[in-house]
Amino acid sequence: MDFFLETLLGGLLAGTMYSLVAIGFVLIYKASGVFNFAQGSMLLFAALTFVSLHEQGVPFAVALLLTLLVMVLAAILIERLVLRPLLGRSQITLFMATLGLSFVIEGLAQGLMGAQVRALDLGIEDVPLFLGPIMLSQFDLVAAAVAAALVLALALLFNRTRIGIALRAVADDTHAALSLGINLNRIWQIVWAVAGMVGLVAGLLWGARQGVQFSLSLVVLKALPVLIIGGFTSIGGAIVGGLIVGAAENLAEAYLGPLVGGGITPWFAYFLALVFLYIRPAGLFGDRAIERV
Repeated sequence: MDFFLETLLGGLLAGTMYSLVAIGFVLIYKASGVFNFAQGSMLLFAALTFVSLHEQGVPFAVALLLTLLVMVLAAILIERLVLRPLLGRSQITLFMATLGLSFVIEGLAQGLMGAQVRALDLGIEDVPLFLGPIMLSQFDLVAAAVAAALVLALALLFNRTRIGIALRAVADDTHAALSLGINLNRIWQIVWAVAGMVGLVAGLLWGARQGVQFSLSLVVLKALPVLIIGGFTSIGGAIVGGLIVGAAENLAEAYLGPLVGGGITPWFAYFLALVFLYIRPAGLFGDRAIERV
C-alpha cells in the first residue's frame, strides 16, 4: 500500500507540471477558439530570456520582472501583427498562423540567445522528502504549490474583475460581446499576455527540471492528452487532466511496465486520451457542442 500511495502521489505532483502548460492553451482557446500551437515556443522564449538575463548578472527578481515585460510586449505585438489582420478568418487559418508563429519565435530565440543548453537554478532542490514511509520530491511539491497559486489568481481574475467578465463574455459569444462594445483586440492582447505569463512560470519550472533547451518547446505535445481529458475550455479541467495523466503514467509504469518490458510512460497518456475521445469527446469539463437543426 505504501508503494501504491507513493507512486500515486508522485504522479499527481508530476501532473501539475503538465497542467501548467495546458492552462496557457485553455486561456487562448476560451477567448478565440484557436488552438495556439505557439504556446510551447512562448514557454521556451520566456525561459531563455530569463536565463540569458540572469547569466548577464541581472538579479533574479529584476530578471523575472524584465522577462514578464518582454512576454507582455510580445503578446501585444502578436495581436497587432498576426491576429488582428486575420480577424474573421476560419479557425484553421488562425491555427496555421500560430503554427508558423511557433517557428518564428523559436528562430528568433535561437538568433538572439543561441541554441546551447542552459542550466537554470531556481534555488529549489530536487531532493526527497519523507512523509512517514512515503517519499516525495521537494521540487514537485513546490511546482504543485505554484500551480495552485496560479489557478487561484486566474480564478480571481476571471470571476472578480471587469476584465475577467469581459473575457468570459468573449468566450461565451464573441458577436454578442462585440455588440455590447467590448474591444475584442484588447481582450486578445490581455489573454495572450496572461498566457505569456503562464508560459513564463511553466518555462522556469520545466527549464529547472530538464535544462533550458529547444526541446523544451515540445512539452506542448504532452499537454495535448491533458487538454483532451480535461477539456479545451476549462482551467479546472486542465488541472484535473494533468493530475489524471501524471497519476496514470506513474501507476502504469509501476504496475504494467514490468509485464511489457517498460517504456509505457511516453505513450500511455495518448492511449488514455484516445479512450476519452471515444467515451467523452468534449473532455471531463469541456463545453459540449450543441447543434440546432
